[in-house]
Amino acid sequence: MEKLSQKMIFLFILMGAVIGIGAVLLSFYGNPANTGLCVACFMENVAGALGFHDNVRMQYLRPEIIGFVLGAFALSMYRREFRSTGGSSPLLRFLVGMLLIIGCGVFIGCPIKLFLRISAGDLSAIAGLFGLVGGVYVGLEFIENGFRLGEAEPAPRSNGLIIPGLMIFLLILALVQPAFITQSEKGSAAQHAPFLLSLGVGLLVGALAQRTQFCITGGIARIFLWGPREVMNCPRSTGLLLSLASFFGFALVANLLTGQFNFGLQDQPSSNPSYGWAFLGMFMVGFGSVLIRGCPLRQLVAAGQGDNDAGVAVMGMLVGAALVQNWGMSGNAEGTPLAGQIAVLTGLCLLCIVGIMNRKRGYGIAPEYQAGLD
Repeated sequence: MEKLSQKMIFLFILMGAVIGIGAVLLSFYGNPANTGLCVACFMENVAGALGFHDNVRMQYLRPEIIGFVLGAFALSMYRREFRSTGGSSPLLRFLVGMLLIIGCGVFIGCPIKLFLRISAGDLSAIAGLFGLVGGVYVGLEFIENGFRLGEAEPAPRSNGLIIPGLMIFLLILALVQPAFITQSEKGSAAQHAPFLLSLGVGLLVGALAQRTQFCITGGIARIFLWGPREVMNCPRSTGLLLSLASFFGFALVANLLTGQFNFGLQDQPSSNPSYGWAFLGMFMVGFGSVLIRGCPLRQLVAAGQGDNDAGVAVMGMLVGAALVQNWGMSGNAEGTPLAGQIAVLTGLCLLCIVGIMNRKRGYGIAPEYQAGLD
């Protein structure tokens, strides 16, 4: 197990504290219950605001999404870590990005919201946690057996500026509020914290996530990177696990202090009572996130620091968010609709096909994944 400097230990703990406290405060000041931060839900809101779907309850240009990217962009520029790279199976990454949001839609939340729900006492989210962990484990097995999407190559700097530039454009639209940008007057999208608070939390989370490489599924992956895998030079990393523990601990305390803790299994906000489908939805998210090296938040942050492959995944996530609403795949208080069930089963089959067809026998763990797992 590698040793962490005191500075990095502090940064990892701070990362968890900021995302945990920040998310709970956003719920306290207006965001939906247990949804202070949720990449999937917020991407659906952004897709609706841009006219990609017509669900009047899910339309709002969430400044948190903009902040994630621009916070990572600003700090990577300041630290001279902005690198424009790309070309590693972009269409497959686009497909997996779509599947990530579809899986999150069935569960009703991204990995961040999963931990927020549990920290607020929602026992129903535990089914999703088991699914996420299972999906991460299966994804790691594919990687260990030679899965690779190829190595990214240096790209023109302008390519890496596309996603940050898009977010700057969305920020301008959010401030100007032109008529063609729609905003919900009812439903979850109509519930939002003050704009500057949301943007500020997003910027801070994005910057710290860029510095620490914070990733929910990456942190979970460290649980399995020990024992036999140590011979492959994959020691268990404590950093992201420390951030996850900090995130959960601070969110739990913040929920208790703000009166948002509601312990129980039934009638929890934004929960899917179809526990089996919630499990499979998060299983798909964990599986897909490992294959493209990062959960939905990590894709946004990586795109902000010039990773064009992550940028392609982000665009896939946006399309997936529109499909979840247009095709009625999202879980709800009654359970998982048939469209969502079909989408999850189809998505899992597609991920298996992607994993099998991109496996290089005899190579073991791919170098580009090794770099992300160390």
